Amino acid sequence: MRASTKLRKLIDGDGIVVAPGCYDGLSARLVEAAGFPAVYVTGGGMARSTGIPDMGLISMSEIAQRLAQIVDAIGIPAIADMDTGYGNALNARQAIKAFERAGVAGFHIEDQTFPKRCGHYDDKSIVPTEELCQKIRAIKDASEDPDTVLIARTDAIAVEGFDAAIDRMHAYMEAGADVAFVEAPTTEAEIEEVAKRIPGPKLINMFLGAKTPLMSTQRLEEIGYKIVIIPSDTQRAAIKAMQKVLETIKTDGDCSAMADEMASFKDREEIVNTAHFVEIDQRYAS
Repeated sequence: MRASTKLRKLIDGDGIVVAPGCYDGLSARLVEAAGFPAVYVTGGGMARSTGIPDMGLISMSEIAQRLAQIVDAIGIPAIADMDTGYGNALNARQAIKAFERAGVAGFHIEDQTFPKRCGHYDDKSIVPTEELCQKIRAIKDASEDPDTVLIARTDAIAVEGFDAAIDRMHAYMEAGADVAFVEAPTTEAEIEEVAKRIPGPKLINMFLGAKTPLMSTQRLEEIGYKIVIIPSDTQRAAIKAMQKVLETIKTDGDCSAMADEMASFKDREEIVNTAHFVEIDQRYAS
């Protein structure tokens, strides 16, 4: 079964789909090993993993290459971040071809101007509604996989206000989007109002320290959300852990004091499935 078909079945099935963030093959495998049904490939996480902020500085080809590496490493569906489509409608057509070749199950595309900013940064700007509608239509026309899930995202709350964001999302759904994603509601009341006023499946972005207040997945499911992405928490935890082990090495000369807080050599090799690759290597050895 294609990953896109798996994601469609998850969306059509019972329960809410929780997709923690990943930014490379290792973090994706950890999400899968933890038992989650899908993974969210965070564009911001990918950018930060290269040492730069989430400001649209990585090219589409670099992103597609990373997506292919992640998809190859896991068996669960991957939801990707297409940012703004990397330009106009023609660029968006090229992007969907690259994303489908990489094997992603679905993706979101947003109405910020290019280059975009993280949805929880200040001073964002957005394009006219019809511009994203045209990109959505162009993507639908160019897609070769009818099950690829197109998620429309609007960042309009911070720029034009809440009601304008709702109006935009209605237009994007009418243009052909499969799932609605209203980014950065700032109160629980706004979160609930999005669920009431937008028909069909809805995605929400939840992470610690965001403009959006945290709500439990149980409550989000009750009010009508179908997908929860948690983009950055895994990477932020990894940053803190690396800082701690580096400080320990700096002060102690080694990291033995942190042995209980680190994956063992054996655990690490199990995560990357070393035994499987050794077996394949031996099978074909001359």
